[in-house]
Amino acid sequence: MTVTHTLADPRVETALSRMFALAEQDETAQAELPPGAQESLAPQELADAAAGIYMPISAEGGKLLYNLVRAIRPATVVEFGMSYGISTLHLAAAVRDNGTGRVITTEMSKEKIAAARRTFAETGLDDVITVLEGDARETLADLEGPLELVLLDGWKDLCLPVLRMLEPRLRPGALVVADDVDQGEGLLRSYLDYVRDPANGYQNVTFPIEDGMELSCRL
Repeated sequence: MTVTHTLADPRVETALSRMFALAEQDETAQAELPPGAQESLAPQELADAAAGIYMPISAEGGKLLYNLVRAIRPATVVEFGMSYGISTLHLAAAVRDNGTGRVITTEMSKEKIAAARRTFAETGLDDVITVLEGDARETLADLEGPLELVLLDGWKDLCLPVLRMLEPRLRPGALVVADDVDQGEGLLRSYLDYVRDPANGYQNVTFPIEDGMELSCRL
């Protein structure tokens, strides 16, 4: 059978199926976090405590990201919050099929980074993915632009600071995608208020996929 796109590559399909299956245990793993962990722990401490939680993008959300990257053909895709790399694989598959571009992703958990790098190598997509270890507010601070697609899927209270940091390097027409806008709307309130305010230079639409994805076009 002819593989028509990279998401249909058996190596990628196998990796995604495995990770989505493991992510079904997230509720159990989340229950083991200390009460109020997201509010009381520092970002690195929280990343270490949540090392066993996949926090995946939905399958439909992944397909949307793939389609967006194929359509926009960005030279650089930036991801805040890699986790185990489910969303990263969708982004990288699109970059591979475009024949141009790269994915720069960020993660704080050493355990997740090690696992994701093994997966990227197994799927043959590691050559288009750069993993930056540490706090995205530091690792992305000197990233060169212009940037054409940004995925914000890390800790919700950091999405706005990361966006504001990257904003000067967004080209007109760039897309910024934030995941879980319904699930985490309380934590994302300042972010959503910012991008939905016309004075800040974005045109927005909310996609009703799983827990909602906010697409913001830089005007």
